[in-house]
Amino acid sequence: MTAGLKTIIYPVKDLTQTKALFSALLGVEPYADEPYYVGFKDAGQDVGLDPNGHAKGMTGPVPYWHVSDIRGTLSALLDAGAELLMDVQDVGGGKLIASVKDADGNLIGLTQDPSAE
Repeated sequence: MTAGLKTIIYPVKDLTQTKALFSALLGVEPYADEPYYVGFKDAGQDVGLDPNGHAKGMTGPVPYWHVSDIRGTLSALLDAGAELLMDVQDVGGGKLIASVKDADGNLIGLTQDPSAE
């Protein structure tokens, strides 16, 4: 079961420039501002900038579906023919992420908040 699309991560090459662009677009400063990730919150949406995204195989923005059982959802996607890009990993504080690619090359991200465990 999903709680919908609430997060989108953009792979970026120039974190400083892109952070300024999204600050101007959203009219807010980032809630997370680290060399490895910059995150914004706006209207219930989490927008992240990943300077290592291209190296991870991200070819464009990746929508992240919020799920209550990331391992079960990932398994169902793989059984349905998705290709594993990143297995489940904890990115801090118990927040889990994973990603797959469908047959058309579209990236699908999954995330599970610690409260969903």
